[in-house]
Amino acid sequence: MLKQSALVVALATAAVSTSAADVAYPEKFRDAKHVKSMVINNGHPLYNAVGGMHHIYGNAKAIAGYKAGKFANGSVITFDLFEAVDKDNAVSEGARKAVVVMAKDSKKYAATDGWGYQVFDPKTKKGSLDARAQAECHACHVSQKDKDFVFSSLRN
Repeated sequence: MLKQSALVVALATAAVSTSAADVAYPEKFRDAKHVKSMVINNGHPLYNAVGGMHHIYGNAKAIAGYKAGKFANGSVITFDLFEAVDKDNAVSEGARKAVVVMAKDSKKYAATDGWGYQVFDPKTKKGSLDARAQAECHACHVSQKDKDFVFSSLRN
């Protein structure tokens, strides 16, 4: 329940942080390596927050981190979130809902174990997470400390 409520708060936060901890929008992230895709359906604990179709991408440093189990500074993981359209027994992408980013910089994001978090509006590319919401994101990711705070894993 903590995971869901923290993520709901994070995605719903409207204040934009102007601190040095801002995460940059990852231009051309779809040119990075595709890590995996999944659909979160109704009934999943995070459905209300991030229900839909997800495509996860990692830059070269992130891909090396997935393989090593430890992510270097400069690693960027991008979570491309779409509505999932279920029609005629097939699920496909609907409208883009958000672009969610984790960026590794051990000095810049020291308060959150080296990771910065941001949720971007897909049309304006403006981030919506303030420092408090970024901390709430990280509070959920602490459960993955043994995987350097990353939930996803590289598909084979």
